[in-house]
Amino acid sequence: MKHIEMFTDGACSGNPGPGGWGTILRYNGHEKELSGGEARTTNNRMELMAVIEGLKVLKEPCEVHLTSDSQYVCNAITKGWAKNWQKNNWIKSDKSKAKNPELWEELLSLLEIHHLTVTWVRGHNGHPENERCDALAVEQSRKAAM
Repeated sequence: MKHIEMFTDGACSGNPGPGGWGTILRYNGHEKELSGGEARTTNNRMELMAVIEGLKVLKEPCEVHLTSDSQYVCNAITKGWAKNWQKNNWIKSDKSKAKNPELWEELLSLLEIHHLTVTWVRGHNGHPENERCDALAVEQSRKAAM
């Protein structure tokens, strides 16, 4: 399996409001930047979209190391929350509805293809790739607002 490094971030102006996401994929010394946005969305949706869109461009099963500043995404994957929400028909342990079930469905199906390890980093703390992903996401958020 190819080993891919993936860095992601999402941004939203207002919550909900115009938002954007940014992803950097790195393989064998090469980098690819991806980004997109939506006119009315939430920060958590953009954090999820960054991971989903990064995984969707991979053409074969890969070993992916994700670095994200989203505790929502990192914890839901590493602690098994998303799989439990899915098992419980998108109901969380506190009996409330899980948000973004369609995006979690898509991400969980991609995780059946790729092996993902996750590292959480503090946002806006000088991590070069996280800062670049944030810049991509903010740029897309501004475009979506127009």
